[in-house]
Amino acid sequence: MNYSRQRESIKEYLMSTQEHPTADVIYQHVKENYPKISLGTVYRNLTLLVDLGEVRKISTGDGTEHYDADTSAHSHYYCRCCHRVMDLEVTPSVDQILSASSAGLGTVEMASLLFTGVCKDCILEQDNN
Repeated sequence: MNYSRQRESIKEYLMSTQEHPTADVIYQHVKENYPKISLGTVYRNLTLLVDLGEVRKISTGDGTEHYDADTSAHSHYYCRCCHRVMDLEVTPSVDQILSASSAGLGTVEMASLLFTGVCKDCILEQDNN
C-alpha cells in the first residue's frame, strides 16, 4: 500500500482528539490542510484504516458512524440527545469472551460494547429548561 499524506492526516487528527468524530467532522478538519480533499476520499481512507485495524468504527444505531484511533479494548457510551460518543472503561470480561468462543460461535478477535442513553450534561440541561 502506498503512503498517503491525506490518510496520514486523517489518522493524526483521530489520534489527537478524545472525541469520536464522524467522517464529516474529520473532513472539515483535514480540509484545513488539504483544501482539495473530497469527502469521498475521507470515507475511502477511513474504510481502509478500519480494515487495517488502525482505526475503530463505532456504529451508534442511528445511521451515524463515529471513529476512534484508540483500538485497545474499551467500551463506549452514546448520548442519544447530543450524539456524542465517549470512552468507557467497561469491557466484557475474559469469561464472557471465552464463553462466546466455547459456545460454538467461532473465535473472538474483538469485543465491543456500546451503552446508549442520555449523558449527564444533557440531563442537567433538560432539568434547567
